[in-house]
Amino acid sequence: MTSLVDGFTLLLNVLRTVLLVGAIGVAVAAGASWAVRTRRISPFSGAGRLVRTRIDPLFAPMERRLLRAGGMPANAPWWTLFACVAGGVVLLSLLGFVRGQLLGAMAALQAGPRGLVVLLVSWTFALLQLALLVRVVSSWFQLSPYERWVSWAFVLTEWFLAPLRRVLPPFGMVDVSPLVAYFALSLLERLVLSLVV
Repeated sequence: MTSLVDGFTLLLNVLRTVLLVGAIGVAVAAGASWAVRTRRISPFSGAGRLVRTRIDPLFAPMERRLLRAGGMPANAPWWTLFACVAGGVVLLSLLGFVRGQLLGAMAALQAGPRGLVVLLVSWTFALLQLALLVRVVSSWFQLSPYERWVSWAFVLTEWFLAPLRRVLPPFGMVDVSPLVAYFALSLLERLVLSLVV
């Protein structure tokens, strides 16, 4: 188990460096492409032709998405850079989360049965809080509760959000019940863990 955690740590360190170098490369390419697209560099110069033939095809998928959404194709390099950085942050966060869970599982195994109970309680409350976050984000994008990607969050949280909604009125267009539920879950987790430990 220790070697697995060490492997994740090494992977995270290498991946951070690779993603940083990749983001710098995409930033340079995005700057060059933007300069040619906005005519700050002549598209007919040697540098402009190099950018149009070698670099611009890298941004074509984002350009198509922007055109479908009604955006400006000249901004495709910057949106691509944003997507790369955001994807890198999400990937590093996900791997850091897995590493943290492995460390928690190792500590729980060393603590014996009480440690396993603490770990299961922590994971249960973390899953419920994650489901609340998924519900909130899905409401921003007006996703149906029956969609495959978010239906699990509605199943896990509706049993305690419905009574809260009856007690707490919405403030204008804002439903505060998920926020109250999130903090209530945090307090309840601390209470349960204090009883277990």
